[in-house]
Amino acid sequence: MNLEQHKELPAPLPEFWFNQPTLKLARALLGKLLVKETDEGVAAGWIVETEAYIGPGDRAAHSYNNRRTPRTEVMFGPPGYAYTYVMHTHCLVNVVSGKAEHPEAVLIRAVEPCLGLDLMLDRRPVARLEQLTSGPGKLTRALGITPADYGSPLFAPPLYIAEGREVSMVETGPRIGIDGSGEARDYPWRFWDADNPYRSR
Repeated sequence: MNLEQHKELPAPLPEFWFNQPTLKLARALLGKLLVKETDEGVAAGWIVETEAYIGPGDRAAHSYNNRRTPRTEVMFGPPGYAYTYVMHTHCLVNVVSGKAEHPEAVLIRAVEPCLGLDLMLDRRPVARLEQLTSGPGKLTRALGITPADYGSPLFAPPLYIAEGREVSMVETGPRIGIDGSGEARDYPWRFWDADNPYRSR
């Protein structure tokens, strides 16, 4: 399916869809369409890699030990909202999961470009297309997701998740970049489309 050939985008997923256990949600997000509407145009990509963070018992989670700060506040609310933050100058986007007062989230690690490719390449020129959105900071830059999207509902424009396509084979393994999190670094809470070249390396 190439949405460049279609006039209409799929509708956002309903709010209740996000109300599922975090590990299940992290897997279910694979193949879904992440869409961002801006004044420059619309860009979208199929989600091909995610990571689950289950605080407060997860030492790799920002909400570990029920840490409640202005940055993590959205995680204590209902599921289906965007948790954006900046790490090493890169903006990252998460889907808030878990019930209210149970601060959990799913990091979107990589997407495959689907719509607005020229716009994405203007924002993030690359030598090889597979490098365009193959990481959490890469995809936000390409899609135009910014810290200003913090707290946005992911079931309504301008930043939302819609139905996409089936993923034939899902692999799991340890999360990336959390070496200082003790035993949590070994939890197999990363999920990815095994056959997709846009997953992170």
